Amino acid sequence: MQDIKDVILAEVPEPARDCAQEPVALTDATMQERKAKVLAAMREKGLDSLVVYADMEHGGNFEYLVGYLPRFEEALLVAHSTGELFLLLGNETLNKGDKARLAATSIHTPFFSLANQPMAGERPLADVLRDAGLAGKRCGVAGWKLFTSATADDSRLFDIPAYTLDALFEVCGKENVTNATDVFIGPHGVRRTCNANELAHYEFGASLASDAVLDAMDALEPGVTEVAVADGMQRLGQHPTVITIATFGPRFVNANLYPTANALKLGQSVSLTIGYKGGTSSRAGYGVRGPEELDASLRGYVDELAIPYFHAITAMLSEVHVGMTGGELYELVEGIFPKSEFGWKLNPSHLTADEEWLCSPVSPGSDEPLESGMMIQTDLIPSVAPYAGVSMESTYALADERLQAEMAAQYPAMWERFQQRRRYIQDVQHVALSPEVMPLASTLAYIRPYLLSRAALCYKG
Repeated sequence: MQDIKDVILAEVPEPARDCAQEPVALTDATMQERKAKVLAAMREKGLDSLVVYADMEHGGNFEYLVGYLPRFEEALLVAHSTGELFLLLGNETLNKGDKARLAATSIHTPFFSLANQPMAGERPLADVLRDAGLAGKRCGVAGWKLFTSATADDSRLFDIPAYTLDALFEVCGKENVTNATDVFIGPHGVRRTCNANELAHYEFGASLASDAVLDAMDALEPGVTEVAVADGMQRLGQHPTVITIATFGPRFVNANLYPTANALKLGQSVSLTIGYKGGTSSRAGYGVRGPEELDASLRGYVDELAIPYFHAITAMLSEVHVGMTGGELYELVEGIFPKSEFGWKLNPSHLTADEEWLCSPVSPGSDEPLESGMMIQTDLIPSVAPYAGVSMESTYALADERLQAEMAAQYPAMWERFQQRRRYIQDVQHVALSPEVMPLASTLAYIRPYLLSRAALCYKG
């Protein structure tokens, strides 16, 4: 592990803006592979059927097999162990039933439509579920939340609407219905790892977010407004996976979450975040050129917070490897960036996919191994008074030699971007990078604590 004493603030070239600008579609082979993985997980859990709930905010598991979200409606995917699939769709999603990536029988379900829309063809929801083949079946339910309670029976906790759950109990028998979100996420979930095609699909969004935040950092100057900076982070019509953040000074004033016409003043704190499918990029620091422009009480910011934070993140990037447990990664961070001193509360890394936060194998005592194909976000949020935040949140893939060879053969342009990013991190920032870390963003280890300056943290060469 590198020594924190070797971290310096130096003028270095910026990383490349290197998003390929063209989304990569998931292949038919990938979609069939996903279906096979889900069916195998169902068999392992002894399920006859799996009911997957979706709405716009909670649709990742549905989209994993269907290929799209129901946008502003609700929907259900019913998967049977035989491989037969049904889609229960509202008024404005029904016409997309035959666009699903996997062949499925669509059933019109007006209950899932928006308020006051026509209910033509309405039948009791229980009858619709019977038509989808659920009568008397051992049924798993997948919402979006992986319950990990120490006080409740996780198998009996459900995060889908009560009217839908009641109908399932009626059709299947309450004793036959169990929470099965762990089919998708959690210690053995099928969505935790990606193949080469999936990584290429998600690398587009991760690198798009990275480029956007780098541009936002460069757009900062006294007088620029939050909305102007935020507008520059919206890219290529892609749907953000998080609320876009461009905040100067205190956050959440008057309970507001969104960018405003507030103009940057010299010395203010700055928070910037944008996320797309595959990864979020976030940066935080101060709108100054150097410590002399900070209030005297804040001039220890770099030495007391930014440098220890950078050292913790880069230590993870140096030491992480396939087979390491989540508990070991947690202890690595705790050992050099103690929670008691730096005030962080959440998991110091988590998995990402279509959602910004999929789940996290990184927690105290976790024996869950980190696997090849995981997409990991370096999400570590310290809280140290009197300082505002610091953030260098970006995304990487963990890949063993086999997956690396597959990516190099199938997506040579992406593979070359990985190598260019690795060279920048190792040769310019002098970070000792694990050979199994494939940066999904060029800014993976890039942070400028004084955001009006181009000086960035790095290690001595």
